[in-house]
Amino acid sequence: MVEKPKISVIGVGYVGLCTAVGFASKGFKVISSDVDTNKVAKINEGVPPFHEPNLPKMLKQTINNGQLKCLANQTQNAVLETDITYIAVGTPSKPDGSIDLKYIETVSRDIGKALGQKSSYHVVVVKSTVVPGTSQNTVKPNLEDQSKKTCGDDFSLCMNPEFLRQGSAFQDTFNADRVVVGSYDKKSGDIIEELYKEFYHPKTPPIIRTSLATAELIKYASNAMLATKISFINTIANICEKIPGADVKTVATAMGLDKRIGSLFLDAGLGYGGSCFPKDVKALIACSKAFGYNPELLDSVENLNHTQPLKAVEFCKQELGQLEGKTIAILGLAFKPDTDDMREARVIPIVNQLLKEGAKINVYDPVAMNMAKTIFQNKINYASSAINCIKNADASILVTEWEEFKKLIPDDFAKNMKQPILIDGRRIYNPEIYSKKLKFTAIGLGK
Repeated sequence: MVEKPKISVIGVGYVGLCTAVGFASKGFKVISSDVDTNKVAKINEGVPPFHEPNLPKMLKQTINNGQLKCLANQTQNAVLETDITYIAVGTPSKPDGSIDLKYIETVSRDIGKALGQKSSYHVVVVKSTVVPGTSQNTVKPNLEDQSKKTCGDDFSLCMNPEFLRQGSAFQDTFNADRVVVGSYDKKSGDIIEELYKEFYHPKTPPIIRTSLATAELIKYASNAMLATKISFINTIANICEKIPGADVKTVATAMGLDKRIGSLFLDAGLGYGGSCFPKDVKALIACSKAFGYNPELLDSVENLNHTQPLKAVEFCKQELGQLEGKTIAILGLAFKPDTDDMREARVIPIVNQLLKEGAKINVYDPVAMNMAKTIFQNKINYASSAINCIKNADASILVTEWEEFKKLIPDDFAKNMKQPILIDGRRIYNPEIYSKKLKFTAIGLGK
């Protein structure tokens, strides 16, 4: 029986931890490492440092059975003890929207130092989202410089982008639509392809073999396409609002039945947020312009997403006039359900604008309240439940489509609010039912 390769994962955010726990749960020995000592301590106790369904149980199991361990700031030791290393560190945006590669540069130098001490063949796999050319022009030179070795001989390099959705990231780890393997040479690509065939056995998804740069671009192209689809349907929603009787929900349903279009990501709302779409669209725009091409379509996608959440504030003003002194209830803070992530959450510009207008704000979210307190501090009121949030409010804005909020009935709003005004920013409520008892306004709904 051939021994499974040992795997190290550097960086334990959403991607790194799901990757590490995924491999560990399939019988691979995995060592992870991160510079954040608090994260490391939590992980070694079997507690994820973020909210992600289905992850806690498997993390605790793989920690307890010894398949996974997490080290604090020990990249080199992790590399020395393993055969394959995944880079899963963050790639934040610079102020101009371009990608900041400082963590990629640091970790690739640290891995290179470890490779210099190894005699066995090692494959380095870039899992982080990086712009085309990064693996070839940044990671490879750092590895070679620090190891004093040549890529393709004693070590090699692959680019293996992730396509995980927060809120279902751990589930997606085991149910990929496709696996993309960009490789510096055939040997390293073959090793990673075989690794995934073993991981997904007996049902392996399509494996796309390609160059490093193409693999990097596939990730950006995928996210930019989804962001474009969201901004497109929000454009149609904005048109529907000007047409009496028009409803973007029906438009989207009919569109989605066309096999060429599909129904996914045709949910009109307050725009996209999170750690991926906003950052990746900005990075692709900046990267494209650096290569000498102006991607006008993506500029429009980003611009629309910037203004879309403020429609919720405009709806409030249409119903209430001046907002100074008015109490606005906000249901939902996380950028999407089943996560506590508030990076680029659409609620942030909404709250900031409401504060500028002089409104008092109550908020509630099933899991993101602690995160919200670090952002808004004592500028707003934090409710203990959805009902307490809307109590005595002049208007309520539904921002995140949590299942908990879908259970609220018209009487919940009518009986608890000072003025029964509901703004459905995610189209989870039936207009015919809710408009009978409430002043009901929704994205993409013509008056």
